[in-house]
Amino acid sequence: MEGLNALKRCIAEAKHIAFLGGAGVSTESGIPDFRSESGRFEAIREFGEEPETLLSRAFFLRYPERFFAYYKKALLVTDAGPNPAHKALCELEKIGKLTAVITQNIDGLHQKAGSKNVLELHGSIYRNTCMGCGKSYGIEKILEDEVVPRCACGGIVKPDVVLYGEGLDTAVLNAAVRHIMEADMLLVGGTSLAVYPAAGLIDNFRGERLVLINKSATPYDGAASLVIRAPIGETLRAALARPEEGAI
Repeated sequence: MEGLNALKRCIAEAKHIAFLGGAGVSTESGIPDFRSESGRFEAIREFGEEPETLLSRAFFLRYPERFFAYYKKALLVTDAGPNPAHKALCELEKIGKLTAVITQNIDGLHQKAGSKNVLELHGSIYRNTCMGCGKSYGIEKILEDEVVPRCACGGIVKPDVVLYGEGLDTAVLNAAVRHIMEADMLLVGGTSLAVYPAAGLIDNFRGERLVLINKSATPYDGAASLVIRAPIGETLRAALARPEEGAI
């Protein structure tokens, strides 16, 4: 309760909040984390490689059939809905507190919840581009093609997600840095802060309140003004609950 009250005070006093989130935000919607212990075990058991190999650019180019088989099973989740974390962040944006959602997730759930300014560091499963002619496709193209999705020109249609071995989109990264630098509160949730360069974005924060909400420890706990070890969804829902409602 003490941590929750402190979070409420931080939100109340903040004028410009930036949010940085990871896989833990999506797992509360039932989307599995492919980097988890069980995710790694399943990848090795069924596909013979670890997720980092299966989702690398080198593997994609050399073994596109195996890449798409794994991608469609592990990452292409379309039936999940926003959870209380997504909804709370949307509410913070609506009341003018939150300036940007900076996410490592590719599932589009922040947009489904209603958030407008979403910076997708690792891309989105809903955008796909032909490597031959550059034509854009929706997610239906990936779902409908049985093996390797191909454009009418013959080129492979690649998901617009950042694979291992690829760099982040410069424009998205620069926008994320700007929002973090301009924020007086950085809210970080659902991430162990172990995946770079996304985790290193925290180093750009110059504000007063660094708040970390995660079920496990992170390398930045010692630098935070508030650390809450709990699921981010229930924590944010409680923090924004109206007395007469009990929840947002």
